[in-house]
Amino acid sequence: MAGKPKLYYFDGRGKMESIRWLLAAAGVEFEEEFLETREQYEKLLQDGSLLFQQVPMVEIDGMKMVQTRAILSYIAAKYHLYGKDLKERALIDMYVGGTDDLMGFILIFPFLSAEDKEKQRAFIVEKATSRYFPAYEKVLKDHGQDFLVGKNFSWADVHLLEAILMVEEKKSDVLTGFPQLQAFKARISSIPTIKKFLQPGSQRKPVPDDKYVETVRRVLCAYDDMKAN
Repeated sequence: MAGKPKLYYFDGRGKMESIRWLLAAAGVEFEEEFLETREQYEKLLQDGSLLFQQVPMVEIDGMKMVQTRAILSYIAAKYHLYGKDLKERALIDMYVGGTDDLMGFILIFPFLSAEDKEKQRAFIVEKATSRYFPAYEKVLKDHGQDFLVGKNFSWADVHLLEAILMVEEKKSDVLTGFPQLQAFKARISSIPTIKKFLQPGSQRKPVPDDKYVETVRRVLCAYDDMKAN
């Protein structure tokens, strides 16, 4: 029997968090090795584990996978969260891509100055409520199903719920005026594997704090090493 996937990253969200979400949604247990020192990171480099000299890195099915999107695509396909045919997969890719754009505005947030954080917070909420949430509200209304694509739970649903919760951390009532998304959030959050991941004590990471930022900077010596992956 294959061992549990092993995740190599910091003890925080970043680009690994969506991988944690997807594994958890699939009901897959995983292990984590947290990078806390520059030496740990350099050892991974010297071992040839980081193909493009970047994290996240996931050991799964005998592979050492890097590139976040490739890892997520593999997990989604392996655990039947990637649609039933090519058309559904294309839609999932499209919706995940849109959600990624929104998440990108949030991922840089912890690394900003206090002044820039306030500007970015307003920017995140504006983009969410004027561009991304209206799009998904329309998709759900037009589709008329419980999920974004087809009749089954998929990677696109997991990714959107993660993004909704991230934006709500910036403005708690951000879903006001989006009844489809409010119902979607409640529906997806009640799926047993998701509900378990949302409980205290799970491997879901908290909002990034100063300690997380300090660790990332210390290990990578440059945020550029992480943000491109």
